[in-house]
Amino acid sequence: MTALPATPAAPGSAPAYRSLHRLHRPALLAWAAFGLLVTGWLLWVHFAEVPAERTCRSFFRYSPMAAGSLPGCDYSAFTDANNVVNFLGEVLGYSCVAVAAWAGGALIGRELESGTARLAWTQSVSPARWLAGLLTVAALPLAAGGALLALVFGWVWSSDRPQLVSNWTYDRVFIPHGPLLPALLLLGLAVGALAGLALGRTLPALGTAAAVTLAVRLYLRTAWLPLRGPLHGFWALQLAATAMVLALAAAATVGAFWLLRRRTR
Repeated sequence: MTALPATPAAPGSAPAYRSLHRLHRPALLAWAAFGLLVTGWLLWVHFAEVPAERTCRSFFRYSPMAAGSLPGCDYSAFTDANNVVNFLGEVLGYSCVAVAAWAGGALIGRELESGTARLAWTQSVSPARWLAGLLTVAALPLAAGGALLALVFGWVWSSDRPQLVSNWTYDRVFIPHGPLLPALLLLGLAVGALAGLALGRTLPALGTAAAVTLAVRLYLRTAWLPLRGPLHGFWALQLAATAMVLALAAAATVGAFWLLRRRTR
């Protein structure tokens, strides 16, 4: 008796999403490891380094000559709380470039270059559902992880602000201190998807997506700086900048679906 062929997973079904998770598990694990590393480093700053620096400064105030002999009071650029928070703020502020490179190269470009995407389109899933599934599986952990990192960064920076030199108007504080961070990550994902569909090859899509996202990221500062006049305070500017970035992400996503439809006619 001839066995019946296995029925392909329906588009958008749980097995289909599980297969996507398995396919991109290394990227998901890398993102989780990055989030844990940054979170742990920020918590170390808050619970260990800042109290130690506060103690050293108090000791120096009452005994200037003996401050250098107090254990742990020697200055180090690699452990200084202000330097660490500034460094992590810069890394988070430009993390969207890495997301765009991954989305353009591994998430979309490689699938098109290897032919796996077309195989999926002919066997089990429509092109639009294929792209929607990839973007959903990637967007959920990016948005959730970005929101969590923004909460932790904002809490640490606000709690330890007297020990830190940076002002909230600096990009390294302004971007990772609110919803602008996950919005930029989603923008990187959308630009990467658009570049991957436009070029259809891994390395060109990776480089183009990273370069375009970096250019947009640098330009956005000049776009939201004029808003400081009519908008007063951190949150007004933060929400306006987030809306601007989400609008760009939505436009890039629509462009990706439009391009996919043209490619698959």
